[in-house]
This record gives sequence, C-alpha cells and structure tokens, in this order.
Amino acid sequence: MLLKKIFLFATLTCLIGSIFCIFAPNFIVLMVGRLLQAISTGLSTPLMFHLIFSSVPTKKLGLYTGFASVIISLAPALGPTYGGVLTSLWSWRSIFIGTIPIIILVGLLGAWSIDQPATGVSKHSFDYLGVVGLAIVFTSIILTFNEAGQFGWLSSSFRIGAILSIIIIGLFIIYAIKGNRKLIDYSILQYPILRFRLFSYFGLQFINIGLSFILPLFAQTVLHSSAMEAGLMLLPGSLLGAAIGPIAGRIYDRTGPFIPLVTGGILMLCGTTLFWLLTKQLNFWLITSIYTLIRIGFNAGFGTSISDGSLQVPLQNKSDQNSLFSMMQQYAGSLGTGISAAVISGVAIMYPHLNTVSANVTGTRFSFILLIGLSIAILLSVIVAQTKYRQQPHIK
Repeated sequence: MLLKKIFLFATLTCLIGSIFCIFAPNFIVLMVGRLLQAISTGLSTPLMFHLIFSSVPTKKLGLYTGFASVIISLAPALGPTYGGVLTSLWSWRSIFIGTIPIIILVGLLGAWSIDQPATGVSKHSFDYLGVVGLAIVFTSIILTFNEAGQFGWLSSSFRIGAILSIIIIGLFIIYAIKGNRKLIDYSILQYPILRFRLFSYFGLQFINIGLSFILPLFAQTVLHSSAMEAGLMLLPGSLLGAAIGPIAGRIYDRTGPFIPLVTGGILMLCGTTLFWLLTKQLNFWLITSIYTLIRIGFNAGFGTSISDGSLQVPLQNKSDQNSLFSMMQQYAGSLGTGISAAVISGVAIMYPHLNTVSANVTGTRFSFILLIGLSIAILLSVIVAQTKYRQQPHIK
C-alpha cells in the first residue's frame, strides 16, 4: 500500500512540523517546522489528485477536481483570517495548536479510506540528482528576487543573480532532456494545450497567493487595520469563491473547458484592474468586494485547468502531469509572495524620500500592474488554446 504509506508519512511530517512550530524558541526552529509542513503539503497535494484521476470517471472529473481545488485554494486564502484572529485573541503559537486536532483526524480518515495501489512505478529509479537540481533552480530564482527586494531592481546583486539563475536553468534543462533518469517526464510538455493549462494553473495560483500577501499588508500598513481585520476582509471572498469550484467543474463536465476558463480569466483581469485603478481609494469593504470578484474568477479556472490538463496526456503519463501541476502550484505560491514582496520593498529603495505609507501604496500599485499583466496572459492563453489547438472535442 504505497499510497497509504505516503499519506501517513505526510501526516506524521505535518504533525511533527506543527509541534516544532508550537514550541519554537527561535526563528530557525520555526523555519524547520514550516519546512516539515511544506514537505507534507508537497506529498499530499499530488496524492489527492492522483486518487481523483485514478478513481473518478472522466465524465465527473471536473466536479471532483472542483472540490479538490476548493481545498487547495481555500486553505491559503483563509490563512490570513485564521492567523489574524488567533494572533489578536491569543498568540501566534495558537495558529499551530489549532491544527493539531485536524491533522490527527485527517490522518485517521486517510488510514481508513486510502486503499488504491500505486501504478507505473515498479520499473523506475528515483532521480535524486533531478530533485537536487530542481531545488537549486527554484531556490536560485527566489534568492534572485530577494536580492531585488533588499538592494533594488537595478542593483548589481539582482543582475548577477538573474544571470546565474538563467545559467542554472539552462543546465537543468540540458539534464532533463539528456539525463537517463527523469524525476518527471518533461516530454509531456510537447502537448500544446497541456502547456497552456499549466500556465493558467500556475498564473492563477501566483495571483491568488500574491494577493493574500499584498492585501493584508496594505490593510495593516496603509489602512492601519488590526491583524484580525486584515484577515477577516478576505473571508467572504474565500467562502464564496470556494462554492464556485464544484459549479465550474460541473460546467466543465457538460460543456468543456472554455466557458469556465475564459470566465475566470475575465474576472481576474477585471479584479486586478480595479485594484490598480482604486488603490488610493481602497478601504475595508472595497477590498472585500473586489477580492470576492477575483476569488470567483480564480475558482472558475483553477480546477478546470488541471482537469483539462489531465486529459491531454496518455494514461502512463498521468502521474507526471499530476506531479508537474502540483509542483508548479506550490512554487507559484512561493514565487507570488516573493516577487510581490520584492516589488513593494524595491519601491522603498528606489524612492527613499517616500514615507512608509506612500512607499507601500506605490509598491502595491506596481504589484497590481504585474498581476494585471499576468491576468491578460492567462486570458490570452485560454483563447489561443481554444482557437488554435483545440482539435478534439472534450471527452465526456
């Protein structure tokens, strides 16, 4: 029962990580705890989609993936609300204390219900070098943008980091193409629609997590809201958006990917544009309203992207597709937070005469411009995939 073992290992890792965080005497121990939780998430997310793709009939794939997308998207969106409330009422350690009963309950349910066998793994050797190489690639990119946030986008540190990152990425691409072992079979990217769906999936999560960082920071720094208020303003959008996931999945099952994807792209573009236009007029209720619009668009397209992506590859490559999407979804969150933080802090470096509030407003506007550009790219990818590459009707 390899799948059950993976799940139980992920659950135990998350539990140990949470305990580390609860009793952390310093930042290093807290970081170790969070890394253990990240390992758990990295294992459990693709496992969840594997169980869906291997167990659910194709005609119901969108509906079940919609439910799965609710879990993925709702958790990070509720994070500021959950953390803000507990931090205001108790302490930051209570954030991790509250997760312990949930982890134990989920572990027991998984041990009872997961009984599917793992397929297509008996002849494969694990690609340890590929894991190390991928970690170096992702870390170099994050560190490069961190340099931009610390020293400015025009600094030599950022330029050197960017050059080194490009070289590292190039070396990894060569290894991925010519290496004997493959962590993921990247040849699946030869399917055009899969590439477009992967981009949409990555871009939507980038915007989602980016806003989860930008908006609470803006509320506390500019609007002088409390941590609880900054978290609560995202709650209505998170809840309403979560309800859209299964609905969008059902529409996908009946009509195909275009309607939910193009609807999601349009709403994301409208929401990010409104944030940019109204940055100086933003208040608690305006942020809540626009964020709700964005959450509806996000959940309309997020689950649909991975559902349709799973239908673009042969059966033997389902696990590769699942792993690739899950990996990029995780990294989109890290990169969305990192780049957003670098943009906002970079503005303070470029314009030292601005006070803290003015610098945050200006940096937030630049971040919104970035998200607008990404929203346009997502919408264009949906239209191009539909008009140029959609040769086969959606499989019902």
